[in-house]
Order: sequence, then structure tokens, then C-alpha cells
Amino acid sequence: THLPEAAEGFRAYKAAAHRHTSEMEQELSRVAGETLRVTFVPHLLPMTRGILATCYALTKGDVTAEACTDAARALYEGSPSVVVRDAGTHPDTLWVRGSNRAHVGYVVDKRAGRVVAMCAIDNLVKGASGQAVQAFNVRFGFDEGEGLRAPAMWP
Repeated sequence: THLPEAAEGFRAYKAAAHRHTSEMEQELSRVAGETLRVTFVPHLLPMTRGILATCYALTKGDVTAEACTDAARALYEGSPSVVVRDAGTHPDTLWVRGSNRAHVGYVVDKRAGRVVAMCAIDNLVKGASGQAVQAFNVRFGFDEGEGLRAPAMWP
């Protein structure tokens, strides 16, 4: 992942063996009320900062991007760190650069019977260190965005 060694390349890494797969399965299974399995294949795109996740799920019944968007807006209502984009909008890493925000969006592929969920974050702010600050704030009764609002330094 060292930029000089990765520059101008784009590749998958830890395909179907990433250390966070079990955490995703745990939380998705908890929400779904049943055991779920996911295939997670992250990709390395050498850019200064930013992560874009694109996730696919089989649908049951007639699901729309609008319904997914409405459900996400209800879930994240009042959250200062999650922006739910309009249905059909594809989040961009440029929109979250230097922020503690996650931008999420949904589309539905009716032909394939899948919902596509997308999320963009700035991994240098919304990553592990930003998450630690946010969790500390919530745990100790501070405003959840305290210490996370100032624009992040370069890179």
C-alpha cells in the first residue's frame, strides 16, 4: 500500500480473506436476524485519501432505490456524520474529502434482482482514528462531532 510502489496501479487485495469480513457478517446478521455471509473484495486505488465501497445484495420482492434511501434516512436521521444522497446518486470520494462524513447512496438493478449500496468516506478522518474520537465523544457525553469538524490537514 506504499504509494510509490502502488502508483498508477489498481488491484484487489485480500480477496475473500479480509480481516473485517467477520465484523461485517456479525453486524449484518444482527440486523437481519439471521446468519448472513458476505464476499468482500477490497481494491487498492492509489489516491491520497478516500474509500468507496460498493456492496451488492439480493432483493426479496419489489425493492426500489427510493425505499432503500428512505430507510437509510430514517436510520441516520439526526446523524451529523452520515449524508444519505438522493436515490440513484453515486457517492464520490471528493465530496467527503477532509470530513468526518460518510455519503451513502442506493440504486436497484431490477434485471438482476439486486440492490447496490455505495458509501464514500475520507479514510484519514472517518477511518479508525476519527471513529475512535467519535466513539469517545459519544461514550463520555460530548457532542459527537467535537474535534472532527476542522478541515483535515494535507494529505
